[in-house]
Amino acid sequence: MLRARLRRVPSLTQRALARVPVRARPALVRHRRLVKFLLIGNGCFALTVLINYGLRFTVLEDKPVVALTLATVVATTVSYVLNRRWCFRAAWRRREPLLFVLVSAVAIAVNDLPLIASRYLLNLREPWVSPVTQELADFLSGMVLGTFVAMLFRFWAMQRWVFTGWSGPGPGPPGPVVRGPLGPQVQSAEAGAGESDA
Repeated sequence: MLRARLRRVPSLTQRALARVPVRARPALVRHRRLVKFLLIGNGCFALTVLINYGLRFTVLEDKPVVALTLATVVATTVSYVLNRRWCFRAAWRRREPLLFVLVSAVAIAVNDLPLIASRYLLNLREPWVSPVTQELADFLSGMVLGTFVAMLFRFWAMQRWVFTGWSGPGPGPPGPVVRGPLGPQVQSAEAGAGESDA
C-alpha cells in the first residue's frame, strides 16, 4: 500500500520539470542525461573552487597546480558517486572503477594543462605580472577553460567507456513526455516501477 502511494508521488526531477517553460520541456527530457551531468558538474565545480582556493590561500600558497589537482581529485570522486547513482544509472561492472579512474586521470591532466600553460609557458605569474593579474589568469585558465574542456571529455568518455550498461527497469532509458497532474512529465518504465528519478 505504501509502495502504491509512493508511485503516485512525483520525483524531484518531475517536479522541477513542471516548473520549466512548456517549450523547453521536450528538449530537457530528450537530453536529460546531459542535463543531470551538467547539474552534477556545477556542484563539483563549486566544490573544486572551494577546495582549490582553500588550499592555495593556506598550505599550498606557492603550488597552484598541486592545489588544483587535489581539488579536482576530490570533486571527481564525488562526481563518480553522483553520476553513477543518478545521471548514468549504469549496471555495475567489475572493471568500472578502473575505467573511471583512467578516464578521470586523463581529465585531470586535461584540466591542469591550461593552468600549466598560463603559469609556465606564458609566464602569467609574479614577478612578471601583478598578483591580481596572476590570480585572474589562474582562474580563467585552470578553473574556467580547464574545467570546461575536461567536462566535455568526461561526458564523452563516461558514456563511451565507463557507464555503458543501463540498469533501470525496462528496455532502456526513459521515454517521451506526456501530460500529467503536474504538467508534462516523463513517462517511463521507472515511473511504473515506482522508482524515483531524483
